[in-house]
Amino acid sequence: MLSFESDYILGAHEKVLEALIKTNNEVMSGYGNDIHTQNAKNLIKKACNSPDSEVYFLTGGTQANQVVISTMLKSFEGVISAKTGHIALHEVGAIEYTGHKVIELEAEIGKLKAKIVEDYLKNFWSDENNAMMVVPKMIYISHPTEYGTLYSKEELTSLRALCDEYGMKLFLDGARLGYGLMSRESDLSLPDIARLCDVFYIGGTKIGALCGEAVVFKKGEAPERFLSQTKQHGAMLAKGRLTGVQFEALFTDNLYFDISKNAIDRAEELKKLFAFRGYEFFLDSPTNQQFIILNDEQMAKIGEKCRFGFWEKLPDGRTVVRFATSFATTKEEIQALAEII
Repeated sequence: MLSFESDYILGAHEKVLEALIKTNNEVMSGYGNDIHTQNAKNLIKKACNSPDSEVYFLTGGTQANQVVISTMLKSFEGVISAKTGHIALHEVGAIEYTGHKVIELEAEIGKLKAKIVEDYLKNFWSDENNAMMVVPKMIYISHPTEYGTLYSKEELTSLRALCDEYGMKLFLDGARLGYGLMSRESDLSLPDIARLCDVFYIGGTKIGALCGEAVVFKKGEAPERFLSQTKQHGAMLAKGRLTGVQFEALFTDNLYFDISKNAIDRAEELKKLFAFRGYEFFLDSPTNQQFIILNDEQMAKIGEKCRFGFWEKLPDGRTVVRFATSFATTKEEIQALAEII
């Protein structure tokens, strides 16, 4: 069965597996106190052009979101997110579970707009009763968004300015960061993100690793005893080498960016074949997630030979579905999909 269901349905890139096998019999200290983890951190700092940043490896995206947000905020503070944001929709209340409110605002094709955030902040601070309200102290965004859309450098800079004006932190969820950076429409670089955000993470789970995300804090922004708090949340591996070795491989010889580009190239081919055959797109995504509108007959027919993801039902009865390419998608799989549709 052909599958474009998601971008984490396969294991790891072969070079990541080779690195794990090659280092398997090396005796290493636990909890990331090993030479490969340290080298991975240095490689990431170099890629970010941020030698003073702090890098930590966590087990997955939800864990990264929960630990970062809950450790950076005080008990009475909350985080602003798009209503379509991952922490608002697809993490079963993981942030609220820690006692922090997710403040949902309207989004434009998945993106938080600075004007909408600014209006909310002005209203909040002009409210005489704000002492009885959750204080907005962080802006959470994902790049790419849940709809595969991208923030521009100008948009990210505007959000940064709001955070500076209102004393807030800017947190970028980079579960699919490589696909955003390698998009043909992106004007943001990894150093740009490291400069503009207080904290962000580089996704490994969806881009070539078996598991793991690299959380990067701007100098001085990491919470006190962040490692201790990570362990409290169950997001730390005793065999820290597992994430260290994987990210060392991903950030050697440009591998992370090369395999991210593969997903973008295959997604562009996928877009062309659907467009050529007259299918309707829900929106124009420049990344590896493509959203196609299908009727029931088309869904059933294509579904006989290919898996894809349900997204949402439209008022006219048709369905928005998602086709996602990944670091491992091949030209042969795109050709097979062309024959199916």
